[in-house]
Amino acid sequence: MSQKRKKIILVGGGFAGMEFAKKMSNSDYEILLIDKQNHHQFQPLFYQVACSMLEPASIIFPFRRMFQGTKNMEYRMATVLEVNDKEKFIVTDVGNFDYDYLILAQGCKTNFFGNEEIEKHALTLKSTQEAIKIRNHILSNFEAVLAVEGNERDEYLNIVIVGAGPTGVELAGSFAEMKNKILPKDYTFFDFSKLNIILLEGSPNTLNPMSDNARKASRKYLENMGVIIRTETVVKNYDGHEITLQSGETIPSRNVIWAAGVTGNKIEGLDKAIIVRGNRLTVNRLNLVAGYDSIFAIGDIAYMETPLYPNGHPQVANVAVNQAKNLAKNLLSLKPISNWKEYEYKDLGSMATIGKNKAVVDLPRWKFKGWFAWIVWMFLHLMLILTVRNKLIILINWAWQYFSSDSSLRVILSDPNKRK
Repeated sequence: MSQKRKKIILVGGGFAGMEFAKKMSNSDYEILLIDKQNHHQFQPLFYQVACSMLEPASIIFPFRRMFQGTKNMEYRMATVLEVNDKEKFIVTDVGNFDYDYLILAQGCKTNFFGNEEIEKHALTLKSTQEAIKIRNHILSNFEAVLAVEGNERDEYLNIVIVGAGPTGVELAGSFAEMKNKILPKDYTFFDFSKLNIILLEGSPNTLNPMSDNARKASRKYLENMGVIIRTETVVKNYDGHEITLQSGETIPSRNVIWAAGVTGNKIEGLDKAIIVRGNRLTVNRLNLVAGYDSIFAIGDIAYMETPLYPNGHPQVANVAVNQAKNLAKNLLSLKPISNWKEYEYKDLGSMATIGKNKAVVDLPRWKFKGWFAWIVWMFLHLMLILTVRNKLIILINWAWQYFSSDSSLRVILSDPNKRK
């Protein structure tokens, strides 16, 4: 009589979830992936969708298409509400599901630091839908400003990005290129030189976690492109028309994009004592959640202290992917947990692109910028795209934009009856 396969529920299909699913496909485990989206999203290129450089279909991958023909994989589109580890099941908005092992990889959402007013009015960039919303919003405002006069026009002509990490820097660079190279051709009879791209950052630098070389280069690139950079500047509030700084200064804007931090997506039922700063879950070196024997957490939601990283690992794709690989390898080994291999992060570097021919790359032994860094950035991101078809689509789009300094993707796809 064959032994019953153990059930693994995997919550979240981001970088960590997809890597774990790929490694466990066609194994002797029964895998159920639960995600509120029906597709994997390539988050590093969200900003290109928001800035009309790529279509959303280029960077999304339906789960059911990815797992076609995989006999041990199933997917359910649902939101996980609660964990009952005592009886080994989870509660979702479509029913309950039991498990032998639970893998939490639900990632993070935008952190508004408790400010409900900012959360209500600011745009965010943590999903494909939000990227499309930014594109629709910005393009609609470009159309609306043509009929606006006086001081109200400033609200439409100030694009404010809060947070100068990679997302903020890449958005600012892309909007600056749109202002300098595209809008003058699209709007021949309107002076878009008065459009301001404003980047606000609470720390002293752009790309503050990166090297001094990357900080200085990114700031210089952006300022040369016309971006207004305000570091050591903290936002106090935003009401949809005016952003208020902690200093008391105000900036009129209907275009505020919040890229100032993340916090973990919470699931009820777990011991609150294991939840640390940023709503991350405390795990050991095996990614086992503290206090549990069958619940694991991987990726951005996991907080793991090691001798090399006593304050936890950075919330980057490389950590997520390799934690997933290590956990899958341990489960597939069928060894007792006492013989599992512990995880340690190997820093392979970080990078960000600012615009055409402009990027910064920090490798462990080599730090560089400019055209070659831009080529490296494009190549590595292209290699991470999951399918050959999507790689080709993105490559063709990038090649067209490089030689034409233009794109044909500035389409507003929203209900005209609901536009303000």
